[in-house]
Amino acid sequence: MPGSLEEQYIRLEVVTGKNLQVPSQRIPAGIYISINIDLRRRWKTAIKVVSSHKYVVWGDIMTLSSYASPAFSVEIRASYEAGRMLGSGEVIGELQTSWDELLDHGDESFELSFPPVRGIHPSLALKAAVVHACDDQDGALFHSLVGCGGARDTDAGHAQSAEYMTSKTVSHLNDAVQHFQLVLDQCLVDHFNHAAALTNLACARLEGCIQKDIQDADTTTSLFRKTIALRPQGHPDHTLSLYNLIRALNWHYSKEPTAAYIHESAQLCCKLLPLCPKGTYLRSVGVDSAVDYVIGKCNNLPIDTSNEGIHLRRNVLELCPMRAYNFVVKLCLCPEGHPDRDTYLNNLAISLEHRFSHQGKPNGLDEAISLHEEVLRLRPVGHRYRRFSLGNLGGALVTCFNRRGDIDVITRAINLYHDVLTLHLPRHLRHGTTLNNLALAPKTRYDKLHVSEDLNEAIDLFRESLQLIPLDDPERHGNLFNLSSALCSRFTHTQEDEDIKEIINLCQESLAALSSLYPDRYFIYMRLQEIYLSRYRILHDPVDLLLAVENFRLASRHPTQGFPWRISEAIDWARQAEVYHHESALEAYQMCFELFDSHVMTRSSIISRHEAASTFRGAQSLPVYAASCPIRSGNPHRAVELVEQGRGQQWPLASRLRTPLEEAGIFTNEGQFPGNNVYRIA
Repeated sequence: MPGSLEEQYIRLEVVTGKNLQVPSQRIPAGIYISINIDLRRRWKTAIKVVSSHKYVVWGDIMTLSSYASPAFSVEIRASYEAGRMLGSGEVIGELQTSWDELLDHGDESFELSFPPVRGIHPSLALKAAVVHACDDQDGALFHSLVGCGGARDTDAGHAQSAEYMTSKTVSHLNDAVQHFQLVLDQCLVDHFNHAAALTNLACARLEGCIQKDIQDADTTTSLFRKTIALRPQGHPDHTLSLYNLIRALNWHYSKEPTAAYIHESAQLCCKLLPLCPKGTYLRSVGVDSAVDYVIGKCNNLPIDTSNEGIHLRRNVLELCPMRAYNFVVKLCLCPEGHPDRDTYLNNLAISLEHRFSHQGKPNGLDEAISLHEEVLRLRPVGHRYRRFSLGNLGGALVTCFNRRGDIDVITRAINLYHDVLTLHLPRHLRHGTTLNNLALAPKTRYDKLHVSEDLNEAIDLFRESLQLIPLDDPERHGNLFNLSSALCSRFTHTQEDEDIKEIINLCQESLAALSSLYPDRYFIYMRLQEIYLSRYRILHDPVDLLLAVENFRLASRHPTQGFPWRISEAIDWARQAEVYHHESALEAYQMCFELFDSHVMTRSSIISRHEAASTFRGAQSLPVYAASCPIRSGNPHRAVELVEQGRGQQWPLASRLRTPLEEAGIFTNEGQFPGNNVYRIA
């Protein structure tokens, strides 16, 4: 060490840090540096938020006596709390060094490199110098390394979580969960660290769920919800808590596609986006992809005209302009020649497609197609992402064909999908998906032009795609449905029983792969009733009619499908039962009334109820048809009951008398005293 250290001080400045990645891959609230002087004392920088480039600027300075220990350790740590920390956070990097080594660099800034994290070396820029005066007292600069039991267990939990993400050894996950649970047991509801303890446990459990080492996703999601309640808007950790819950809900939905999860996630995304300015670390590494996932999944949900369904669409519509605007801003920062321009063009195009699906404005779709074409030009043959651009442009062209019916457009889409296929080897993970997408294009063209060659090509491609998709793949049932739809179309023309048998087997295979509450089971039941009814019309086998009725019944009763779909199916059930004189007609009418009443009464206003009632064609005639059914079977008392039940639904809606109490308007004449108020129902 140059010079004598007697009556001197050492001044260390932590300037910046770069390549800062967290071993556990969890998103931190911030990063700080810890200088551990001895076994009991350490100095810490402020906790700083990471930039989108994994870069942190500190400029914090420590000064200590020259009598300090010559050797010490430097740690880069991630903090998961922006405010008061629970424990010391997760270690990103640690080095043993000495003052002699640091002071050898003179007054110049130098880089201290740490062991790699996921292949990249984090590093710090430091300055060290000897100074001859210090106004600070050493004791005021340092923090104790002796922590409470909760802090020690928290640090141990972070260490085990990081080890689990590296080794995928379940015992490390179990140890992490155990440590975090111990901390939560110590930090009860009224404890100031309760929210932090909840978050740590929930994050560890979520990673276990994602890696399929923990099965109870409901408990994990509920832990994040409790954290949100403890960290309302304005709390320094509110934004990160929102993101954690969205991530849990999105993952939960990917494994169990219950609409409630994606509904909640969409609402939270609307709250989160304004809190995450573009360019922030959280926005770049997690929020944008989470929002895109929500938009895409919401667009794939069946149309639901209930208040909840409309509210969801409004949330998604709110998200789409936000995302599109942000991509436009990024494009302004990425002129021609910028290496990331293709990415932002692609994202903008996808956002415009999402907006088109909600607003239906054709200029948005045209612009999306133009952007996809530009992206394709920026990704020539040999580019690693070219296949994605080919598929994206093909999908946009299929949407355009569905709207305008231009043959050249769908032909171009088919050619693009063929190009994608040439870029995927048969054993490629996405080869089956590519075949399915390609098959949809000629099937779409067949639906418009009815050229049998298109349908046969689509069926062959669908079959080939299914052979490449594992039986336990969560998306397999969608491909099965596509093939069954194509075979159904062919059966209506060829009436070949082999097609019917194949469809039935495919649908049964799909049902066996789905949970009993999976929403899309409804569509499989609907497909089966169509198939059995089609075969009954030709072969007149009573068994087929019985099976068709049973699938009408299953579809109408499926609890996780929206009321509009179920009502439509029940109405069709009643109609077909009447046509073929089946005894289930009365049951079908009763189902119509029950579903109709449940659907209408979910609306909060009388106007929305009236709109819901008028959505279904022929619904106003249902009471008449329903009453005629028991009359024909000699049961006039039942006929009267059905007429009254139908009248009880239709008349209040038509006359708008069923006004909720909260919608009762209170009107006063100007200048009158409150005691003279005139009350009337709006």
